[in-house]
Amino acid sequence: MADAVRWPARLALSATRDGEATRVHARHDGPLRLLKTLYPEGRGVAHAVLVHPPGGLVGGDRLDIDIDVQPGAHLLVTTPAATRFYRSTAGAATQAVQARVATGARLEWLPQETLAYPACDARNEVRLTLAEGASLFATEVLGLGLPAAGEPFDRGRLLQHLEVTGQWLDRGWLDAADRALLDGPCGLAGHGVLGTLVYAQTEALSMAPLLLDEARELLDAVPRSGVTHLQSPGGALLLARVVGDDVESVTLALRRVRALWRDRLWQLSAADPRIWAT
Repeated sequence: MADAVRWPARLALSATRDGEATRVHARHDGPLRLLKTLYPEGRGVAHAVLVHPPGGLVGGDRLDIDIDVQPGAHLLVTTPAATRFYRSTAGAATQAVQARVATGARLEWLPQETLAYPACDARNEVRLTLAEGASLFATEVLGLGLPAAGEPFDRGRLLQHLEVTGQWLDRGWLDAADRALLDGPCGLAGHGVLGTLVYAQTEALSMAPLLLDEARELLDAVPRSGVTHLQSPGGALLLARVVGDDVESVTLALRRVRALWRDRLWQLSAADPRIWAT
């Protein structure tokens, strides 16, 4: 069957608070696993590095990542390399992330970029749920096609789903056939990289105006960027977006905003994962 799951992989991460430390436990099935857990900020913040040894997804592959951050724990999750959705000839390739952040816990979902190759058929889905008193950062940088190799995103499609339950949902298909979206002035206007940074918590955020002003100042020299604040019965959410032509510049712009907000909101430094520097 064209839509059968050909190479499934599952990883379950659980972060627990043990005194002053955050401990990480992992269970995996298939080629997806926890490479290592690092503590560059001390024992209270665990940096988990996830790896998918095949290096990318083709039609019929499915990766399921389940994250449970228990009360008082602080877990940062990242990857050493991009997530690649290759050309598909056997149905959709899917990466699905589900995360639950318990009372008083913190999650940082900070994978490297996602690359949608020409002729891919992909679904990239992230669903995050906060309990009362929890908070999180999440990023997604999406690159369409392989412009450096002269391969534009002229065929294929990708579903992008990023959700903070009860607070915000960003879901839509990026289809190479939809030129109004990809080339139009109300869409990506011909730019091939879209970056998103989200901060969410379950309480109102009184300092939101200050955080927006400071982030706008940081992004003043970055064209096609913006930040906003959303308030709902579920809590408060800060959103930064950058559209550009190369992954590196979009990624660096969002990292600067994350560093600012992390310092103001959590009184913690940027603490970029060590794996990003290798």
